[in-house]
Order: sequence, then C-alpha cells, then structure tokens
Amino acid sequence: MPRRFRALGAARWCLILAAGLSSAAPPEPQTTRSSQASSILREKRHSPLDLEVAGDLAGLPLRSVRYLRREDLLELPQTNFVAAGDANFKSAPRLGGITLEALATRFSQNPQADLIVAVSSDKYCANYPRSYVTAHHPVLVLTIDGKPPDDWPKDPVGLGLPMGPYLVSHARFIPSFQVLSHTDEPQIPWGVVRLEFRSEQKVFGAIAPRGPHARDAEVQDGYRIAQQNCLRCHNIGAEGGTKAGRTWLVLGTWANAAPDRFAAYVRDPKAQNPRAQMPGNLKYDQATRRALVAYFRTFAAEGQE
Repeated sequence: MPRRFRALGAARWCLILAAGLSSAAPPEPQTTRSSQASSILREKRHSPLDLEVAGDLAGLPLRSVRYLRREDLLELPQTNFVAAGDANFKSAPRLGGITLEALATRFSQNPQADLIVAVSSDKYCANYPRSYVTAHHPVLVLTIDGKPPDDWPKDPVGLGLPMGPYLVSHARFIPSFQVLSHTDEPQIPWGVVRLEFRSEQKVFGAIAPRGPHARDAEVQDGYRIAQQNCLRCHNIGAEGGTKAGRTWLVLGTWANAAPDRFAAYVRDPKAQNPRAQMPGNLKYDQATRRALVAYFRTFAAEGQE
C-alpha cells in the first residue's frame, strides 16, 4: 500500500478512536456515588434485621455508623448460587445476596483499597482484604432457599443459635495462597450484624511485628497467618475480634514465656484445656507453629509494660 494511504488509514482510525472515547460514559463522580449511598443509609436502627455499616463510608466522616434496612438491601443487585462447599451447611442450599465487592463500591470511600470486616454478634470478626475479595467474591447472604433469616437452619456448631440476620458465603472457593502449612481459608461467618469498611493498611498495620526481628522470614510468615486466622477472635486495641477475650499483647507475653505450650495450644486447644472454645489447627506443622511463636514474641515487651 502506498505510504499516503497508510497515513490516511492511521488518521482515520485515530478519528474513530477519538469519537469512541468521547462518547464513552465518564467515571461516576464521587458526589454521585456518595448521594446514592446516603439515600438509603439510616442514622438509627429500626429493626433487628437492619445491617449496621461503619468505618470509612462514602460522603460521611470517618468512623461514621449507619444502618441498612433488609428491604433496601433486597432492592440492590442480587446474586444467587448453590452453596456446595460451605461448611456451615449439611446440604447444599441455594443462597441469595449481594457481593461484598458491590457493597464496597456503593458505600465505601475507597473501595479499591479497603479491608471489609464482617462482625458477628459474638464479636467474631472475619476480615476481607482486597486480594481476598478479588479472588473469592464473598457474598453477604440475605436468603437461604428463598427464605428470610427466621426460617434459616440453626448454627453448625450445635448450640441452636440463629445463623442470621446475615452470613457470608461463596459461590466457589479455591485457596489462593499458602504460608507453610496454613492454606487460605474461607471466611464464612454467620450471625453477622455489622460490616466495616476500613483501611487495610491501618488494620493490618496495628498487628505488624515489632522490634529488631520484625523482618525475619519466620516472623513474617507468622504475621501473614495471624492476619487471616488469629485476628478473627483476638484484638489489639480497637482492631480485631474480641470473642476470645485475650488480647494480642497477652498472646505475645504467653508466646515468650511458654513457647512450647503456646505452640501446643495453637494446634489442639482442648488437649491443653478441655473447656477451650478455640478451634484447633491440627494441620499446622512444627514450622508453622514456630512461625506463630516467633511472630507473637515480637509483642512480648509491650505485653509486659
């Protein structure tokens, strides 16, 4: 082809591309997204089925608390799937709900960088960093086999507790990482009453290892495991769950004073204390338990202050 026709063709394609770009829908303004979010967020709870939302909410001051009615949640785009691999169910019920990613897009100040925390009524916290949300697409469940929470099955641990008002599940879960013998685990809390949209850097930064050994490979392995496992029930200040009643600094002191017993308790709590409620980690090998001991020992000095 003569050069002038190649040049003409390139110019023509540039015009077509420019026209396409100019006609594309512009990004949704922050003010529009904020107004959409605030239109259904309530300042007061009106029902036990209201979902509490908090943290970094779009268009609101940091750490604000608002409420979403179940009726409003049901009006948002829904996803439905069969929960074939959810350990909370003996059968494979059909679940309906909203992805956490969709909720973050609508209600979070920074949905691309947030950590989503699902808080249960017993103060258990499931943490969903952006990497987890992207890999597994967790869903806030609103219906089980088309039924509301009053008609849901009872808890899977046999205490006869309700699984509502909300729970989290997945259409499919394939582990996305492994650290030593800890494999990426599905975060499937039930009895969820609150969602928090938080800064992942701030939350995980609160439990970052301390002191001169903070960058050791073994300590960093323990840190990565603790983010997904230990933070669900143990807290450091305002961060983490409080179900266990033992803080991060207490764990640090214990790991430092009695490392062997700490490691044994992590693997099989009931063998150390028959009244223990913590689930065991029987798959954790010696190297994994040693990494957790090394990590928690970096908090020992603070725990003794």
